[in-house]
Amino acid sequence: MGSVTRLQPGPAPKVAFHRTEMSRILDVYGRMVMSGQAKDYAIGMHADHAVFAIFRRHAEAPTWRIEKVPALRNQQGAYIVYGSQDQVLKRGHDLGQVLRVFETRRFEVINGRAD
Repeated sequence: MGSVTRLQPGPAPKVAFHRTEMSRILDVYGRMVMSGQAKDYAIGMHADHAVFAIFRRHAEAPTWRIEKVPALRNQQGAYIVYGSQDQVLKRGHDLGQVLRVFETRRFEVINGRAD
Protein backbone atom coordinates (compact mmCIF):
# COMPACT_ATOMS: atom_id res chain seq x y z
CA MET A 1 0.00 0.00 0.00
CA GLY A 2 1.15 3.60 -0.59
CA SER A 3 2.66 5.88 1.97
CA VAL A 4 1.26 9.20 3.21
CA THR A 5 3.39 12.24 2.51
CA ARG A 6 2.81 15.25 4.73
CA LEU A 7 2.75 18.56 2.94
CA GLN A 8 4.54 21.58 4.31
CA PRO A 9 2.13 24.30 5.40
CA GLY A 10 2.08 26.99 2.71
CA PRO A 11 1.92 30.71 3.15
CA ALA A 12 -1.14 32.15 4.82
CA PRO A 13 -4.05 32.65 2.43
CA LYS A 14 -4.30 36.18 1.12
CA VAL A 15 -7.40 38.33 1.13
CA ALA A 16 -8.42 39.48 -2.35
CA PHE A 17 -11.26 41.33 -4.00
CA HIS A 18 -13.84 39.15 -5.76
CA ARG A 19 -14.51 39.69 -9.48
CA THR A 20 -17.81 41.50 -8.77
CA GLU A 21 -16.10 43.75 -6.22
CA MET A 22 -13.33 44.57 -8.70
CA SER A 23 -15.92 45.40 -11.35
CA ARG A 24 -17.53 48.00 -9.10
CA ILE A 25 -14.20 49.45 -8.02
CA LEU A 26 -12.86 49.65 -11.58
CA ASP A 27 -16.07 51.39 -12.67
CA VAL A 28 -15.42 54.15 -10.12
CA TYR A 29 -11.74 54.26 -11.09
CA GLY A 30 -12.60 54.55 -14.79
CA ARG A 31 -14.86 57.54 -14.14
CA MET A 32 -12.06 59.16 -12.14
CA VAL A 33 -9.57 58.62 -14.99
CA MET A 34 -11.99 60.12 -17.51
CA SER A 35 -12.40 63.21 -15.35
CA GLY A 36 -8.65 63.59 -14.86
CA GLN A 37 -8.74 62.90 -11.12
CA ALA A 38 -6.80 59.64 -11.26
CA LYS A 39 -3.78 58.45 -13.24
CA ASP A 40 -2.77 55.11 -11.75
CA TYR A 41 -3.80 52.37 -9.33
CA ALA A 42 -2.24 49.57 -7.33
CA ILE A 43 -3.67 46.40 -5.81
CA GLY A 44 -2.29 44.78 -2.69
CA MET A 45 -3.24 41.42 -1.20
CA HIS A 46 -2.16 40.68 2.35
CA ALA A 47 -2.94 38.00 4.91
CA ASP A 48 -5.54 40.14 6.71
CA HIS A 49 -6.72 42.71 4.14
CA ALA A 50 -6.83 43.70 0.47
CA VAL A 51 -6.14 47.20 -0.83
CA PHE A 52 -7.03 49.05 -4.04
CA ALA A 53 -5.08 52.33 -4.06
CA ILE A 54 -5.91 55.18 -6.45
CA PHE A 55 -3.18 57.66 -7.35
CA ARG A 56 -3.64 61.17 -8.67
CA ARG A 57 -0.05 61.17 -9.95
CA HIS A 58 2.29 58.24 -10.54
CA ALA A 59 5.05 58.84 -8.00
CA GLU A 60 3.24 59.86 -4.86
CA ALA A 61 1.17 58.42 -2.05
CA PRO A 62 -2.32 57.21 -2.96
CA THR A 63 -5.06 59.82 -2.87
CA TRP A 64 -7.72 57.22 -1.99
CA ARG A 65 -7.54 53.65 -0.67
CA ILE A 66 -10.34 51.12 -0.75
CA GLU A 67 -9.70 48.31 1.74
CA LYS A 68 -11.41 45.02 2.40
CA VAL A 69 -10.84 43.74 5.95
CA PRO A 70 -12.87 40.54 6.51
CA ALA A 71 -12.08 40.55 10.26
CA LEU A 72 -14.26 43.70 10.62
CA ARG A 73 -17.20 42.15 8.74
CA ASN A 74 -19.31 41.67 11.88
CA GLN A 75 -18.37 45.01 13.45
CA GLN A 76 -18.12 48.21 11.38
CA GLY A 77 -18.14 46.46 8.01
CA ALA A 78 -15.51 44.88 5.83
CA TYR A 79 -15.11 47.82 3.41
CA ILE A 80 -13.37 51.11 4.16
CA VAL A 81 -12.46 54.10 1.98
CA TYR A 82 -9.54 56.20 3.21
CA GLY A 83 -8.55 59.68 2.06
CA SER A 84 -5.07 61.01 1.37
CA GLN A 85 -4.31 61.72 5.05
CA ASP A 86 -5.61 58.29 6.18
CA GLN A 87 -8.95 59.71 7.28
CA VAL A 88 -11.89 57.32 7.03
CA LEU A 89 -14.26 58.69 4.39
CA LYS A 90 -16.78 55.84 4.47
CA ARG A 91 -17.08 52.44 6.11
CA GLY A 92 -19.72 49.76 5.77
CA HIS A 93 -20.91 46.26 5.03
CA ASP A 94 -21.93 46.83 1.39
CA LEU A 95 -19.27 47.80 -1.16
CA GLY A 96 -21.78 49.64 -3.35
CA GLN A 97 -22.86 51.79 -0.42
CA VAL A 98 -19.26 52.53 0.55
CA LEU A 99 -18.29 53.49 -3.00
CA ARG A 100 -21.04 56.11 -3.03
CA VAL A 101 -18.59 58.40 -1.29
CA PHE A 102 -17.07 58.91 -4.76
CA GLU A 103 -20.43 60.05 -6.15
CA THR A 104 -20.11 63.23 -4.12
CA ARG A 105 -16.89 63.94 -6.00
CA ARG A 106 -17.34 65.71 -9.28
CA PHE A 107 -16.81 63.55 -12.36
CA GLU A 108 -16.84 65.41 -15.65
CA VAL A 109 -16.14 64.10 -19.12
CA ILE A 110 -13.83 66.56 -20.84
CA ASN A 111 -14.62 67.16 -24.48
CA GLY A 112 -11.47 67.72 -26.58
CA ARG A 113 -13.04 69.97 -29.21
CA ALA A 114 -13.78 73.66 -28.85
CA ASP A 115 -17.43 74.52 -29.48
